[in-house]
Amino acid sequence: MPRALVISAPASGTGKTTLTLALARAFRDRGIAVQCFKSGPDYIDPAFHAAATGRTSVNVDSWAMSRETIEGLIARGQDADLVLAEGSMGLFDGVATPGRSGTGASADIAEMMGWPVLLVLDPAGQAQTAAAVASGLRDFRPGVRIAGVILNRIASPRHETLIRHAMEAANIPVLGALPRHAPIALPERHLGLVQAEEFSRLDELIGEAARLVAERVDLDGLLRLAGEAALTPKAMGFAALNPSYKGDAIPPGKRVALARDAAFSFIYPHILEGWRAAGAEIVPFSPLADEGPDESADVCWLPGGYPELHAGKIAANLRFRKRLRNFAETRPVHGECGGYMVLGRALTDKEGMRHDMTGLLGLETSFAKRKMHLGYRKAALHAPMPGFAAGARLRGHEFHYATILAQPDTPLAIVRDANGAEVTETGSRRGNVSGTFFHLIAEDR
Repeated sequence: MPRALVISAPASGTGKTTLTLALARAFRDRGIAVQCFKSGPDYIDPAFHAAATGRTSVNVDSWAMSRETIEGLIARGQDADLVLAEGSMGLFDGVATPGRSGTGASADIAEMMGWPVLLVLDPAGQAQTAAAVASGLRDFRPGVRIAGVILNRIASPRHETLIRHAMEAANIPVLGALPRHAPIALPERHLGLVQAEEFSRLDELIGEAARLVAERVDLDGLLRLAGEAALTPKAMGFAALNPSYKGDAIPPGKRVALARDAAFSFIYPHILEGWRAAGAEIVPFSPLADEGPDESADVCWLPGGYPELHAGKIAANLRFRKRLRNFAETRPVHGECGGYMVLGRALTDKEGMRHDMTGLLGLETSFAKRKMHLGYRKAALHAPMPGFAAGARLRGHEFHYATILAQPDTPLAIVRDANGAEVTETGSRRGNVSGTFFHLIAEDR
């Protein structure tokens, strides 16, 4: 039975992702099979996890997913030696109104699965106070257990000593300390990390981070703490009772043409796995390589990504645009976020240059004046979209900086935020073409 840990922190920006990758690779280098998960709606980190472990990582989300779905996804870790679930934001950060099985906080997964938490603390500008922060997190919510901490970006040996003494007095184990200037940070851009497939030195960087962690973190002690609350549960019992469980994703068609390249890559791994498990065949194509959807497909899906960074090339790729328009005359086409923008009439980049898109919808968007749109979304469909009938209720997540200049087509859905307030990003539908600004996570059954 595998051991398990949730890797979390008091806030974003403490180095959770880099440490998760480093620990995963360090244990893998020891011959330990590591299964990673991502708590929350981040669609970039799972690809980094896969690069570190050699195993597909998926998201588990207490706001959007039922407990059954979460346990079914987590059951994939039953053949691993160690499970590492990377949290998002701070340990207890979620939305105000609970969703299907929680608020979306990493603490929900820790409590649901009985997994202890490894805290990543960045004690910049403080010393003993770091122990007070850790103590507060430890005592905040019954059912969530803090196993220990790793100190990140320590300024000096004296700094480390002060914090270690305070942690010892608070009875909080310190598993390791990493120096402030360790060269293991991952590059970022406005939606988070650069995508794993874009980073040519990723494997090298993970290896460097793993070597540093192996020197400065008590890996044996970490395993012992993880072992105290091994995969208790319920996920293992669920897997035994439901050996044929393959998730609850509904494929949009039997043969799905999927846009897949540096401009179109934001789709949750569990969605693709669910489609395949339900019998769908996925046929990738690259709009950046001027490819269109396979003619044998019965539906086309354009995920989100960074089309604003490639808008000029997309506009110039006439073969892609023509083949997509021809496809849409007889078969459904759906786009999410960036994919939705490309289905629209035009996209203005951050320099203010307007680029023609495919024109299948009337949507016009601009990055010249950035406005952040971020949060969970609940949608009730007015009309069908691939995989779902009119009236279906969906849960997803929206994160982009585009401003809507025009959204003239028939609204696809009533879309609300996690607290029930309506949002203007309703999605659109015209003929066989539909699009949403949110990324689908699960149907709200």
